[in-house]
Amino acid sequence: MKKLLAIVLLCFASTAAFAQSAAPQGGDPQRMERMAQQLQARFANANTTHDGKLTKAQAAAGMPIVAKHFDEIDTQKAGYITLPQIAAFMQERGAAH
Repeated sequence: MKKLLAIVLLCFASTAAFAQSAAPQGGDPQRMERMAQQLQARFANANTTHDGKLTKAQAAAGMPIVAKHFDEIDTQKAGYITLPQIAAFMQERGAAH
């Protein structure tokens, strides 16, 4: 689980430059960028309304691990979560472990 959280956290890099700076020593920046692109694509695919927000149902259908933690991520209890909220959650979880 810890490894998965680290991978997901690294996937949030939106540019190659960020991925390079966020990569652990000896990490492959190209791999980090590919993972970031894959996560962004999964978020985009799950976001069927294309509004940058995932409902719990959308998360359940397209990002089941995110759906499992939906209520923890949705700290504002808005009924939806965004990619930056997911990143913040993963950063907090990574720091706690």
